[in-house]
Amino acid sequence: MTLVIALLLAWALDLRFGEPRSAWHPVAWLGSLLAPFGRVLSQASAAWAFIGGALVWLVFAGAIAWAAWAAQTQLMAPSPWFAAPLLALLLKPTFSWRMLRDEVAAVDTGLAHSLEAGRARLARIVSRDVNALDADTVRETAIESLAENLNDALVAPLFWYALAGLPGAAVYRFANTLDAMWGYRGRWEWAGKWSALADDVLSWLPARLTAILLRPPLQQGNWRALRAEARHTPSPNGGWPMGAMALRLGVRLRKPGVYTLNARAPSPGALHVARALRLATRAAWVCVAVVMLAIGVKAAWA
Repeated sequence: MTLVIALLLAWALDLRFGEPRSAWHPVAWLGSLLAPFGRVLSQASAAWAFIGGALVWLVFAGAIAWAAWAAQTQLMAPSPWFAAPLLALLLKPTFSWRMLRDEVAAVDTGLAHSLEAGRARLARIVSRDVNALDADTVRETAIESLAENLNDALVAPLFWYALAGLPGAAVYRFANTLDAMWGYRGRWEWAGKWSALADDVLSWLPARLTAILLRPPLQQGNWRALRAEARHTPSPNGGWPMGAMALRLGVRLRKPGVYTLNARAPSPGALHVARALRLATRAAWVCVAVVMLAIGVKAAWA
């Protein structure tokens, strides 16, 4: 029951305060710690870059898992009521919902003022070049980011929290962070290959669960249509929540030159962004409720 209370408190912290400043955020600390390794590996030969990238992943993942397990074990030893608020403080950095919601909403608010303002807000949440995007593509990209990051920032870490407690959530956050840093083609091709594969594996089932949260497969044809859309993206996981959102909203979502989801539908407008935010918010609340229920059932059977 302690893990349930810790999640409830961490969720309340996220809704009330969002993300701490980078100077106080463990994920930012982790990024700074990993940066020197990345600089060295990105200059190495393909074989050594792959071996080094895999070793860095394994060492850091093992250390994070052990530290999270030790913290959870030690905190829960004296009293569950003592442990819950401290575990909540450790759990909160592993997921983020309020910041994602607010940043996506800010993109459409920016577009209401000017295209440049919308692009500037979008650049805060995506890594692609936004300078050539028109208003339609800015909205499409914002909705894509909302759907995909609903999985990466919330559903997946809480899925692993339900399975493995704080160590599960912490290792997933590390894996997703390293993939965001190193999981690119070009000079990062081999240094980031292991981290990209690891993130794909850890996100495989949560991405499909996120798609179900966004567009429940009440009819068999719904699932077939979603699977067909998901195949259009190069990512084995990202297409599932993005495809679910595109089909649920009845809009087209594109990454120019890479993929188009729900190609025959129109581009989204401001009302679609607002509806996407409502759908994602509902999915986020359902996710938290289901995870708390799953942890409670698991504890009852233990």
